[in-house]
Amino acid sequence: MTILIIGGSGFLGTELVRQAAAAGHVTAATFATRPGSAQEVTWHALDLRDPKRVEAVVAEVGPRLVVNATSGQSDWAVTAEGPVRLAMAAAKYGCRLVHVSSDAVFSGARVHYDESCLPDPVTPYGAAKAAAETGIHLAHPDAVIARTSLIIGDRRSAHVRAVHDLAAGTRNGVLFTDDVRCPVHVADLAAALLELASAEANGVHHLAGADAVSRYELGILIAKRDGLDTSRLPAGLRANSALPGALDVRLDSRATQRKLHTTLRGARQFLALDA
Repeated sequence: MTILIIGGSGFLGTELVRQAAAAGHVTAATFATRPGSAQEVTWHALDLRDPKRVEAVVAEVGPRLVVNATSGQSDWAVTAEGPVRLAMAAAKYGCRLVHVSSDAVFSGARVHYDESCLPDPVTPYGAAKAAAETGIHLAHPDAVIARTSLIIGDRRSAHVRAVHDLAAGTRNGVLFTDDVRCPVHVADLAAALLELASAEANGVHHLAGADAVSRYELGILIAKRDGLDTSRLPAGLRANSALPGALDVRLDSRATQRKLHTTLRGARQFLALDA
């Protein structure tokens, strides 16, 4: 099977490329600024804001599967509109599409969210992700929309880097004790995404870890795994800050987990095992 990884040079994209190539798939990947290091992969420059280029890459690669692992943050043209352009191209050329979305589409008002819950974002990033979901549903009804949470692994993870920087004193800020998510290991997430694709799934799926932990507890777990001084990690309350966004968002992934061979481990488990 030929697989095209959109955002293949990013943190999640790199792991998707590694697993796809290791499984023997013909693998192509895109990059925005510089290609990744995988030699067995064909790299294509791609700006998701350019509809002609999006279609040209899909047409050139001719993939059976497209996985969109990009993250344009709150850039509407990249995060909201780009995935819809990609969905239109994938539908035109008969490609399966797996799109990675985020728990940022939820406000936290109900805390626990399964796949039946409708988005109610409270940040520009969440709004862009929610808009992408809606557009993909319309452009490519058979696509998989996979919502996930904080993606953890080595220091290529932004969340892991933040903990290291705080412990080193090179970054200002605190880790919130009231900001709760369900972190997932990058290897588990990549494997689950590829498994959903091969299972001919469609619709919304949740791919988050089994443990709900605060940003502070997550930081402590990362610090212990990596041999950092946990006493150097400052704690605080997000509710007392001016930062926008949901406090407690827990993706319920049980329905999707029952369909998978891949185990979506919790942070307390995978960070202990990584030690």
